[in-house]
Amino acid sequence: MARKSLVGVVADELLDRIISGEFLPGASVPGELELSARHEVSRMTVREAMKTLEAQRILRVERGRGTFVNPLNRWASLEAVLRAASEGKNDASAAIQLIELRRMLETGACELAAGRIGDAGIQALRGQQEAMRLAHGSNDVTAFVEADLAFHDLILQASENVFVAVLFEPLHRILEKRRTETSTVPEIQAHAIGHHQGIVDALASRDPHRAREAMDAHMQQTLDDLKTYVLADRPA
Repeated sequence: MARKSLVGVVADELLDRIISGEFLPGASVPGELELSARHEVSRMTVREAMKTLEAQRILRVERGRGTFVNPLNRWASLEAVLRAASEGKNDASAAIQLIELRRMLETGACELAAGRIGDAGIQALRGQQEAMRLAHGSNDVTAFVEADLAFHDLILQASENVFVAVLFEPLHRILEKRRTETSTVPEIQAHAIGHHQGIVDALASRDPHRAREAMDAHMQQTLDDLKTYVLADRPA
């Protein structure tokens, strides 16, 4: 068990170096001798750590050439991808792709929820939307983000599709970080409050098509605001 734990430590540290940009996609990683010396472990431990990352498709072995870093879109570990998205250097691309993923999942969840949500669910959504409005008025970013996340969680639950909830659970930490970043902008908060009102009204009408369109409009607003208020100020 001790050696297995050490293998995990070495694998995590090498993944951290990849995520930080020390080893870019397509670059070769150091050999066993160099890594065993750096981490003060045996070559067998390093070999097992490399196999762990290879199994997750983070690394690929080319016989006779060495071990290379795969591009992020080939990785097979959701946990590793989320780490890269929250800690990596290509922050703008990750932020946009996260909204694209949310758009695919949340519009469908909202469509399902329209036919399944009860009156209590609608009232709960109105409560979270009101909490967002109050937090906006008092400039309480933390409370705004909590209410925003809770609003969307209620819709996911109302979809009554267990797979949607399972897919979103690992995203919670990075979604909270992204929401906190964007919600510091008062204009983004104001836009979100308006769109959340539209979503509640659409769900209250029990019209699946209208609900899907309302969530899609919100996702487009989220993307537009990200590009306008957040990414536009960053160096290219």
